[in-house]
Amino acid sequence: MSESSVLAALVSGLRGGSIEVVDLTSPLSSTTPVIQLPPQFGQTAVFELEEISRYDDRGPAWYWNNFRSGEHTGTHFDAPNHWVTGKDLADVASVPARKLLAPAAVLDFTAEAAENPDFLVEIDHIKAWEAVNGPLPEGGWLLLRTGWDARSHSQETFLNADENGPHTPGLSPACARWVAEESPVLGLGVETVGTDAGAAHSFDPAFPCHSYLMGSDKYGLTQLQNLAALPPTGSVVIAGPLPIVTGSGAPARVLALVERS
Repeated sequence: MSESSVLAALVSGLRGGSIEVVDLTSPLSSTTPVIQLPPQFGQTAVFELEEISRYDDRGPAWYWNNFRSGEHTGTHFDAPNHWVTGKDLADVASVPARKLLAPAAVLDFTAEAAENPDFLVEIDHIKAWEAVNGPLPEGGWLLLRTGWDARSHSQETFLNADENGPHTPGLSPACARWVAEESPVLGLGVETVGTDAGAAHSFDPAFPCHSYLMGSDKYGLTQLQNLAALPPTGSVVIAGPLPIVTGSGAPARVLALVERS
């Protein structure tokens, strides 16, 4: 099949419904949850709109806004230079465009996270998934489904923090290192506020997903939604971060293509 006919088949599938487009993006607004660091550190901005004009004397025929946002606000893409281990690696504008489309494996730990919000995925969990579904996709995404997107309406329930810090699921340090250094995937996608578990500040190393993934020239996607609509294998993720020059990441529109019978 020629290249043109492959693309024509894709368009036909999209139009006919045999290929579904699933939006994995959390809408951006002033109520979008943002990460909270200890007070001695700099804090990311919440999303804000500043109206320029709205069909009025400031601009009679048009409506538009300025906006203010952190790079890591809402559904966003982590570039390697986001972490000190990747400080000499790519910024978000330098990520090759071909890597923004990739196959995905979806691992479902919703039941485990509901029982224990501090649940950690171990290497054995991934190996068990592979025994049933086949190997993780070469150059693809490992997407961690935990049901946490159901909490995204509220900053408090999404961060799930107490006096000891946040309580959200993620990868163990050993698993984070394995995903970064041994697995074939190009990155990790999660439904939580960041790629690391809530308790990762106390891990060794601290924030191992960031440390190992960024240091291995891999990527992160966070605050994903609707992973429940994806099959364990076979979907293709399209991640579109803003190409901010020198940026450590950017808000992103993230979509998945899923074949439906």
